[in-house]
Amino acid sequence: MGLDFAGRVFEERFLICDIEMEADFPSERWFWFEPPFHSGESALLHKQPDNIYRIDLQLGPDADPEEERKQERVIPRIKAMVGERKFEIDWTSVYTFQCRRLERFVHNRVIFVGDSAHVVSPFGARGGNGGIQDVDNLCWKLAHVLQGKADVVLLESYNAERIHGADENIRNSSRTTAFMTPRSTFEHTLRRGVLELAADHVFARRLVNSGRLSTPCSYGSCGFVGADCEGLPAATAPGRPAVDAPYGNGWLLHEIGGAFAALTIDGDEPISPELRSRYLSGVPMATYLFRPDQHVLARWIGRATPAQIADAMKCAGVDQ
Repeated sequence: MGLDFAGRVFEERFLICDIEMEADFPSERWFWFEPPFHSGESALLHKQPDNIYRIDLQLGPDADPEEERKQERVIPRIKAMVGERKFEIDWTSVYTFQCRRLERFVHNRVIFVGDSAHVVSPFGARGGNGGIQDVDNLCWKLAHVLQGKADVVLLESYNAERIHGADENIRNSSRTTAFMTPRSTFEHTLRRGVLELAADHVFARRLVNSGRLSTPCSYGSCGFVGADCEGLPAATAPGRPAVDAPYGNGWLLHEIGGAFAALTIDGDEPISPELRSRYLSGVPMATYLFRPDQHVLARWIGRATPAQIADAMKCAGVDQ
């Protein structure tokens, strides 16, 4: 279609390698900044199923991909990291990454989702999660259009909301990259200061950025949400993804999704403390209207009327 991706291509190269190895490392993600076994660059190790460990090693922008994939270069790097443990190489590659997106995701009858719409660095699992969130956002809207419950203009809200989500992912990925692979004097100074402070100060540990995990974005700023009321918790405001909580004999998120759902929560009834704090706070009763993709569409203090719910659904572009 002659479309282009706008954004940034990063020149930094990384060696990625899966090895099979018997080790008693805990099942957690390890990240090093400038470790002694890989001087001057970052390194990552995390466990996968069947005794497979994934290793990521920063190589620098001038590394030769063909040379770095050779066994005689890969094996010494792995040994420097894992010691004298026996291992077998399962897969090796050298990669760079990009943070870019299409200008628009909706082009008449052609709609882009996932990597066809946007690409980000692998840090934080934003590519896969962002693609799933695209599909969650699109499917119910496309179904409503095909079933005659909404005008085709509803698909423009997919375009606006998921561009907003892609930009948030790109912004966070770019910040991670600046911390992991600093290039300017300022970026180096910032990272060095944060890491030194993090050894003794809790506040600085929250600033260490080795790829913060993806979270669903809020659509509140996109303009496709309904009513809101002061006094209700900020975490469950219109546009935000629903927060899970014990509900009845199960969980709230198991009860909503796939269709619009209205829920009135009465604080005088026996409800879980989590449901009370996340959806009521100090309010005795509230009604929440959830979209099929489990984002909050609107909320009211007390019991909402059918007219209020209908008005909120019109804000979402749905007439029925």
